[in-house]
Amino acid sequence: MNIAIRLTLVAFLSLMAAFGVLAQEFTKGVVNKVDAKAKKVTIKHEDLKNLDMPAMTMVFRVEDPVLLQKLKEGAAIEFVAERVNGKLAVTQVK
Repeated sequence: MNIAIRLTLVAFLSLMAAFGVLAQEFTKGVVNKVDAKAKKVTIKHEDLKNLDMPAMTMVFRVEDPVLLQKLKEGAAIEFVAERVNGKLAVTQVK
């Protein structure tokens, strides 16, 4: 494999790893309300750096029923929010 291809491959893999880290960034928040029927949760959160949003209280979709069950009103959580099909959604919780 020539050096140009190796350097391109290394740069590509490094870039992909960087984007992976950004997509998985957890944000602290407090669950204000859970609407299981509508598959939505209201969270008062810190800055969402990966979405370039300031701290605020907002509603997110939660498509995964397992994640929805983890969310309880008043609970302090760490979560990942991403744009999914044009909507803001919680994709991970810990």
